[in-house]
Amino acid sequence: MYAENLQHKDGDNMVIQGNLSSEQLQLFNSDGYLVLESFASQEEVESMRKRMEELLDEFDFSSDASIFSTKNQQETTNDHFFESAEKISFFWEEKAFDEDGNLKQPKELSINKVGHALHDKDAVFNKFSSSDKVSGMLRSLGYQRPVVIQSMYIFKQPGIGGEVVPHQDNSFLYTEPATCTGLWLALEDATIVNGCLWAIPGSHKNGLVRRFLRDENGVHFDKPSPCYNQKDFAPLEVKAGSLVVIHGDLIHQSFENQSSKSRHAYSLHVVDTNGCKWAEDNWIRRNVDPEPLYSC
Repeated sequence: MYAENLQHKDGDNMVIQGNLSSEQLQLFNSDGYLVLESFASQEEVESMRKRMEELLDEFDFSSDASIFSTKNQQETTNDHFFESAEKISFFWEEKAFDEDGNLKQPKELSINKVGHALHDKDAVFNKFSSSDKVSGMLRSLGYQRPVVIQSMYIFKQPGIGGEVVPHQDNSFLYTEPATCTGLWLALEDATIVNGCLWAIPGSHKNGLVRRFLRDENGVHFDKPSPCYNQKDFAPLEVKAGSLVVIHGDLIHQSFENQSSKSRHAYSLHVVDTNGCKWAEDNWIRRNVDPEPLYSC
């Protein structure tokens, strides 16, 4: 259980206090990730899941959407993907369609993810994303003026939930110096069977391997992916409500969901804006700068 968040007033300003213990910080610095059990309440989990059901019900099946794949990211990245940085956009699973281009199952079982501005555009997801406990955890990690740069609701659909290949979050959301941290909230139990996260403990200490760049030709990686030994990865099986805090340089992945159970999660990525520069060749290019969660 995470430590309780504390606040105090400095004049007219509310000052966010850190809520991680020294032992938790030591574990994060050593492994590159930290599991905070029961970070979100059952009510918070249920409210986000219910809200996503409503968003899916409202989603026009015939409207603009695209397939999302980490295996073929250069090919599947398009204007729909770019514009999602400031919208709530829907992305299909690769295996959702038959040879004739028709959905093989209902739309709610065919969506890969919804992103990338849920934290901005929806009140339910904003409430959690901007909560004191999220800010307190970031304060413990040393953030001075953090912003949520993207958010995603990930479904990991039963039977067709796609693989997410080994990667580092700093590759996609780069600042100088690098400051990205991933916050991965389990909205359902995540197990080896239904596609939990896997990570190489301590791999963040080796630094950033490659970057995902956007230029006049689209998007591409500046280097090929290294080959990783699957024996080095550890499974991160967690209960619903648990938060996995992920260092931006940590090598992590997840496999296909071959089970009959989904693995819903809400993912945030945070960067600092105090003394840090957002790289102009990142894929996200916002028209309006995001509001900081706090400033100190």
